[in-house]
Amino acid sequence: MFALIDCNNFYASCERLFRPELNGQPIVVLSNNDGAVIARSNEAKDLGVPMGALAFEYESFFIQNRIHVFSANFALYGDMSHRVMTILQEYSPACEIYSIDEAFLKLTGFEFFDLEKYGQEIQKKVYKFTGIPICVGIAPTKALAKVANRIAKKYPKETKSSYVIDTDEKRIKAIKWLKIEDVWGIGRKHAIRLREVGVKTAYDFTQLNEGWVKRNLAIVGLRLKHDLMGIPSLDLEDVKPRKNIATTRSFERNMTGFSEIKERITTFSISCAEKLRRQKSCCTSIMVFLRTNSHRAELEQYNCSSVIKLPFPTNSSIEIAYFACQAFERIFKLGFQYKKAGVIIMDFKPEDEIQFSLFENSNPKHVQLMKVMDRVNDSFGQQKIRLASQDQKRVWKMKQERLSPRYTTRLSDIITINV
Repeated sequence: MFALIDCNNFYASCERLFRPELNGQPIVVLSNNDGAVIARSNEAKDLGVPMGALAFEYESFFIQNRIHVFSANFALYGDMSHRVMTILQEYSPACEIYSIDEAFLKLTGFEFFDLEKYGQEIQKKVYKFTGIPICVGIAPTKALAKVANRIAKKYPKETKSSYVIDTDEKRIKAIKWLKIEDVWGIGRKHAIRLREVGVKTAYDFTQLNEGWVKRNLAIVGLRLKHDLMGIPSLDLEDVKPRKNIATTRSFERNMTGFSEIKERITTFSISCAEKLRRQKSCCTSIMVFLRTNSHRAELEQYNCSSVIKLPFPTNSSIEIAYFACQAFERIFKLGFQYKKAGVIIMDFKPEDEIQFSLFENSNPKHVQLMKVMDRVNDSFGQQKIRLASQDQKRVWKMKQERLSPRYTTRLSDIITINV
């Protein structure tokens, strides 16, 4: 059996945790630089706030409906997620952290357990120790556990936030209830295609010919079909090194100058290199892109990217920044007002499997230098040691005008009690 644990309205729940007066109030959380809505409480959904709504377009709507608006506080959300996941791992040694607010548990050897009560026990302990409300769905497969979780979330009073699909009767009833566009793994385009052939529910999908499913949705679609039929086809996934790493940012204002944007590209490159070293990999390709503000139709638009194949694998911040700046110089054009830029590093190799070239290699002195930089920055805070090509007086900060305190990760923001 598999259990899917999903935190309810996670970002909103984190904000409410330290401000209980917001319980029952509509809340939205905005993306980086306060651009668009990335999370909504149920109350905000009921008021009609769509996911991805642009903040500046809905500003008056937020005010009129007394919606509480927050900048994304990822330090807080990440810490609360870690606390939740730590508790979940006490209930099964086989745990797959699926996202910041979701995790799968594999319940092997639980044949004689009352799984519905087990799920309720998990829900109660997580809420008691973290204050974060969760729902638990338990079923023979991962896809059905998703369905069970959806039922628990839809009917929390009837299910006590824990629902188990443990019979074929329950399975069929559940997948007949679930719309095809709400099935885990069925994207918007696939949902449209399936509706065109008469598939309206998850049950209809399980009745399709397997050959058709494989031709149109590939092997992943076929495995999903089997999972919905109660045949385990998707197991827990191991944590794998990422295949690419990106650092992209929207600027707090439109930028035009070559030097100031080049400094941003350098900083983004260093951020990518630090993440690359954490997974003990080296990259062999770098892509840099520039974009103007697409929301300013009166301005001349320009979007361009450049990919550089590196002459050797590296995870040195110095070398990655050097090559990223080369790519930037290829695409930069004067006269445009740039709003966003990014660096993406690709084509990874394990750092302990690098083959040296006869003619050109990464500077071996950088290995120890990067270790020292990482150790100091990890101990004393990001960007304590920087490259000379970075702005020494500037620490990159996103536009976060509605940022809540970092209650659990910053000493100055810890709640104080006045007696």
